[in-house]
Amino acid sequence: MSGTAPESSSIGTPRRPITSIGIVGAGAWGTALASIAARAGRSVTLWAYEPEVADAINSTHENSVYLPGITLAPDIRATSDQSVVAAMDAILLVCPAQTMRAVTGALAEHVSAGTPVAICAKGIEQSSGKLMTQVVEETVPHAVPAVLSGPSFAADVASGLPTAVTLACEDDDVGQAMIDALGILTFRPYLANDLIGAEIGGSVKNVLAIACGIVEGKQLGASAAAALTARGFAELTRLGVALGARAETLGGLSGLGDLILTCGSRQSRNMSLGAALGEGRSLEEVMGERVTVAEGVATAPAVVELAHRLDVEMPICEAVAAVVTGRSNVDDAITALLSRPFKRES
Repeated sequence: MSGTAPESSSIGTPRRPITSIGIVGAGAWGTALASIAARAGRSVTLWAYEPEVADAINSTHENSVYLPGITLAPDIRATSDQSVVAAMDAILLVCPAQTMRAVTGALAEHVSAGTPVAICAKGIEQSSGKLMTQVVEETVPHAVPAVLSGPSFAADVASGLPTAVTLACEDDDVGQAMIDALGILTFRPYLANDLIGAEIGGSVKNVLAIACGIVEGKQLGASAAAALTARGFAELTRLGVALGARAETLGGLSGLGDLILTCGSRQSRNMSLGAALGEGRSLEEVMGERVTVAEGVATAPAVVELAHRLDVEMPICEAVAAVVTGRSNVDDAITALLSRPFKRES
């Protein structure tokens, strides 16, 4: 338990108090969430894939690779041993979406039945077209799944700037306990029970952010960016509803809120990648310069395949998928979108 007084303020009296939190993934977002959990007074263990990252966090109290310039609480413990984080009261899964199955498969034997496991990655598994909730239900069926998603840049959260997110869990008691464990004055989780809605918003917005980045990189103007964001939200909503999500969830923090943030700032990995593509750089060149993951690149083809199976029209996502898979160049993709027939808005 942290030696400082917790900043958290409960929305009720949870039946399953959470005093320790294990975080799987020591990238920027995982590190930021570790900082939040420590400020909330929880005992925090952060799992890093790279042993050198774990060692650096323990010795310097900074993740200089993925979140430089942010001083971490000295009682945040980093490890490369998954069994240690699996022993915590609750687990946050912050590994990249395309590695989720392998990571949770290795973690499963160490997780006790009934442990809350919150998915903090935003993506769709490319090989199967499955949502992260489905992956976790297959690999860790004895855990209680949840989704933590919303408009949140890691640097803002770790710096203590005000942020609000969605915490979705079908078990209200577990969801409330997780909010009590993570909620502080500057990090405000809102409780929901629509896991699909909370998850699909974060997954699709990454694809749409690449499209908005291309608009900026090509200097197509603010009007085009606003139109693309609005029409992209229509695509996101159509897919989410077809999957069983509620429209109000998609119009909330984890859907529209996250879309607005990610499509409006180059601080977004996906938007900045799209902007580089719009400026004429190659995907290989841009990704080769990064240590971080732009989830939209792998998610775009998976979104399109899922949309085809459900007979959902998603032309913007299709254009992005065509560009990132090399089936189209940026200029041809833009022309194809602008050449679509005029139709009713709804």
